[in-house]
Amino acid sequence: MRCEALVLGIGNLLWADEGFGVRSVEALHAAYAFPDTVAVVDGGTQGLYLYPFVASARRVLVFDAIDFGLPAGTLKVLRDGEVPAWSAACVSPHQNGFNDVLALARLRGEAPEQVTLIGVQPEELEDLGGSVRTSVKARIPAAVDIAARELAAWGLRGRRRAPKDDFPPLNASTLALEAYERGRPDEASACRIGDPRVLARSRFAQD
Repeated sequence: MRCEALVLGIGNLLWADEGFGVRSVEALHAAYAFPDTVAVVDGGTQGLYLYPFVASARRVLVFDAIDFGLPAGTLKVLRDGEVPAWSAACVSPHQNGFNDVLALARLRGEAPEQVTLIGVQPEELEDLGGSVRTSVKARIPAAVDIAARELAAWGLRGRRRAPKDDFPPLNASTLALEAYERGRPDEASACRIGDPRVLARSRFAQD
């Protein structure tokens, strides 16, 4: 049976602005309660494993980090035919996964009736263990507002949660944004962009 809408956050929390999609879907889930016919999912980097979710949804809304070649933090919304299922240019770090899912769904006659992609221009994607940069983090509330309006336009209006509302989180508490940022080491303790100490040892071992 098809659900009315799938809201999907795509990304890897361990690679800085790659985490935008997951952080956005977490923020949407924390801000709104939706009807049971709306599935809100952290898609992470599951690629083709997301096919059953996409194929069972009438409409799909996706958050993702997209290289539009625009200033960092710029939001852009693509809808339906604007979201490529096949493309010679890789516009997203996950294109080979999610776009293949869309392509497969179309080939099998199980494509969603509507697809909306809310993308952000990343600032940094090469920081292993880093968090979303300030320019990107600042755009998450706007991305959530766009998603809420899009779902309302589909007839699936969310109810704003009260501050004391109890709801199950999408992820383990240790992966929540604040906990993740508190728990990661600083760059002096653990260089996240090619630690020269490790590289030096590797060269010594090879010699």
